[in-house]
Amino acid sequence: MPASERGSGGPRVELRESELAWRFTRSGGPGGQHANTADTRVSLSLDVAATESLSPQQRERALGRLAGRLNDTVLTVTVEEHRSQARNRDLARERLAALLSRAAASGPRSRRPTRPTRGSTERRLASKKRRGQVKRMRGRGGEE
Repeated sequence: MPASERGSGGPRVELRESELAWRFTRSGGPGGQHANTADTRVSLSLDVAATESLSPQQRERALGRLAGRLNDTVLTVTVEEHRSQARNRDLARERLAALLSRAAASGPRSRRPTRPTRGSTERRLASKKRRGQVKRMRGRGGEE
C-alpha cells in the first residue's frame, strides 16, 4: 500500500512501501522496564537516487539539496519522540515525505526585470536636483 503524504512547500510525494527500509532499535533515556524491552526508535531510509516516487528532475534537485544529509544516496530519518513504535513510524513517514517534497520542489520563479515608470524617474531626478541645490547653498552666505 503506497503511503501518500503531503509535505509543506513542495510537490506531493508518494512513498512506495517497497522502497522504504525500516529499522527498529531501543530508544535511549529513562523509561523503566518498558524501555528495556521495546524497540520504539524508528529509522526510515530511502535511496533517493533509485526511487521512482520522483521524476528525474525532482530526483536531481533532491540529490543536490540533500547532499549534506545523504549517506551515499540514502536519506535516513530517525524518530524516537513517542513511546509507541506505531506513532514513531507514522511520524518518520511524514517527516521523510516532507523532506523529500521540500527538496524536490522547484525554486522560486525568476524575476522579470521591469523598467521604472516615467513618473518615478522624474520624481527621483527632481529630488536629486533639490538635494544638490541644498548642498550648494550651504557653502554661500554664512561667512563674515
